[in-house]
Amino acid sequence: MSHDTLPRPVKTGEPLAKPAARRRRGHWSRRANPLAGLGAVIWLAVVLVPIYAMISASLTRQDQALGNNALKPPTDPTLDNYNTVLHNGFGHFLANTAIVAAAVVAIVLVLCVPLAHVAVRTRNAWSGSAFRLFLLGVAIPAQAVVVPLYLMIAKLDVYDSLLAVVLPTAAFAMPVSVLILTGTLRDISEELYEAMALDGASPTRMLFQLVVPLAKGGISTVVIYSALQAWNGFLFPLIFTQSDGPRVLTLGLFNYVSQFGVNIPALLASVVLSGIPIFAVYLVARRALVGGLMGVGGK
Repeated sequence: MSHDTLPRPVKTGEPLAKPAARRRRGHWSRRANPLAGLGAVIWLAVVLVPIYAMISASLTRQDQALGNNALKPPTDPTLDNYNTVLHNGFGHFLANTAIVAAAVVAIVLVLCVPLAHVAVRTRNAWSGSAFRLFLLGVAIPAQAVVVPLYLMIAKLDVYDSLLAVVLPTAAFAMPVSVLILTGTLRDISEELYEAMALDGASPTRMLFQLVVPLAKGGISTVVIYSALQAWNGFLFPLIFTQSDGPRVLTLGLFNYVSQFGVNIPALLASVVLSGIPIFAVYLVARRALVGGLMGVGGK
């Protein structure tokens, strides 16, 4: 051991240093950010105040809906509005919306996972050009192609059915889903592919035994994103359906709008009930959602 590496002798009466404690204090002092905390509180208020006002108004009687302060708790709360919603076709609309959301998620996963896998694993100009062309769908608004879509739906003879809502919703969810999945799949190590190739694994086996298990974060993000697109969709159900049979939740809100007024408490009660399922899904998969979105940038 050289002289430079010998520990310095501690003199008598010299206090012992506590580098760990000092590092800990420095760590917390560097992380303290009052402005960020204040901004978080303000943002929390911005999010929670409308939710509180909506729930409070849904518990108010219809004749008192417009006379009370929106932030004042109802003096005589009632559940009659929720009872009205549940007995006015809400279950039928909820079932239709769940069917549409499940079908959209299934179509997106079945098509986008192999597409993203091919885009990541195929290294040639054609693959890159096809991937960039496919992502042009992100820049195309749905309103710009409503008329061609209407003609296609009519030609397929699926107008006024749930399939007329499922197909365009899945198509417009696919570009963003492929973008998310490619960012996730690029993080899978090349050595893992080589190891499975040496074991004689086929591309299909690599997809199901390597790619899918390691891409759970991106897949969860795609599931939530596509489900939200289907759950909150309004334009396609409005244009491509007409009767009450395939009506979904977003169109079911029209039941509380009449020629002479709007049943505001019942309308807000319907909004509250329709938001509970998708909010529960988000709470369960929020970690995977954040992790998947962080991988969009990819390598």
